[in-house]
Amino acid sequence: MRRVTERIVDVVYCIDTEGPLHEPLTATFERLKQLFNIDLPADAGVLKELQDQRRDLGGLEAQVARVVAPHVLSYNDTWEKIDAMLAEVLSPAFRRKRLDSFGGGLIYNWHCVDHVDYTANPRRRDLGYNHVFDHYAALLRATGSTQDRIEFHYHPLPFSGAANHSGTHWLAHGDTLYQSLARRIIDKQWFPSVNRAGFHVERADSHWFLEQFIPFDYSNQAHEDYAANPASSNHRFGDWSRAPQSWVPYHPAHDDYQAVGDCRRWVFRCLNVGTRLRLLTQAHVDQAFAEARDGKPAVLAFTNHDFRDVRPDIAHVSEMLDVAAKAYPEVQFRFSDAASAARRAAGLTENTPLRFEARVAGNVLDVEADSATFGPQPFFALRTRDGKYHADNLDIVQPFRRWQYTFDEHTFALDAVDSIGLGACGKAGHTTTAVWRAGAGAFVQTYR
Repeated sequence: MRRVTERIVDVVYCIDTEGPLHEPLTATFERLKQLFNIDLPADAGVLKELQDQRRDLGGLEAQVARVVAPHVLSYNDTWEKIDAMLAEVLSPAFRRKRLDSFGGGLIYNWHCVDHVDYTANPRRRDLGYNHVFDHYAALLRATGSTQDRIEFHYHPLPFSGAANHSGTHWLAHGDTLYQSLARRIIDKQWFPSVNRAGFHVERADSHWFLEQFIPFDYSNQAHEDYAANPASSNHRFGDWSRAPQSWVPYHPAHDDYQAVGDCRRWVFRCLNVGTRLRLLTQAHVDQAFAEARDGKPAVLAFTNHDFRDVRPDIAHVSEMLDVAAKAYPEVQFRFSDAASAARRAAGLTENTPLRFEARVAGNVLDVEADSATFGPQPFFALRTRDGKYHADNLDIVQPFRRWQYTFDEHTFALDAVDSIGLGACGKAGHTTTAVWRAGAGAFVQTYR
């Protein structure tokens, strides 16, 4: 573990950014059936009894009340409602209501998802590639929110095909993962450096995918309530029961994303606010300050969703930070974007993003990086002239530094290709994209 001389807690606010969500009363009672095996009629009066803990549930009253609490069930079910909330929280006045130890205001990390390829959409999600991404990118530009970052969030497709269900496998059900990244590289000149696991779920497939491309992972939900909470105890979805209960990041093991090992990427703890399980408490905030006091690189990260009102959660976390700051006067805290906090915690001091030397000669693409990529190759994307997006492997000439790709009968003829895109992170997590358009000649590169 790296020791630091500054006693500073980096505070990172990650928002699972998914757009509007509608939940009918019947769905609320279906959840109670799934979680607690409680079968009750979907009735507004019964719901109020559960919220007030006035119905005998054999000792489950408090747990059920948390699941159906009014703030948990109060959804932003239209873009208009989300935008009304964002009009306030993105304003300089709101950000500066809560200053860190250095006089800095709130910073948000918007982990934008694509809702795609679903066959049923009972919660009225906004379906389509880059729909959520485009909405937030435009809003951040319009409000001058340059301190915020858009990062990555992915929902694996479930077998049911329903947009309100959760899958656990990133790679088995279609190619939506590759489609999302290919389209963001080619159409938006964007590539992520930070992941937040959809539904908090990681498994071996996503673990190894991240290890190839994305260096920072704010998904660890290690929490003391695993055994007591029915939504966590059976390891059905986001299982972090064995992961470190610390605000210090760790390298995961190759065969167990929860164990400390020698993989390249860094995993960060990130607990929930404003929902029903694995909640951030004052004890957790105090722990982060205590770890920083002891010379550890503590990153205190928390998450919620844009389809709920985030303002009460922000106020609640601010109160906990105030309490901890008074209890640990020798420790300062700093609002940070997730990538900058990760670099500081990991001791990654390189500030220059990598640059590609890329050219197409004949039917061969040749790519060289001026410094090592995070993984052994960049993410490689194509768009063909029929408007279809594809991802493929490059031929590795020198791992982390040089690659080739041949356009032929095994792939595509070059004249069938409209665009070529490369996306990669450097060793310190800065991102680079390089995009070639047919007829334009040179690759155009962007850096974050």
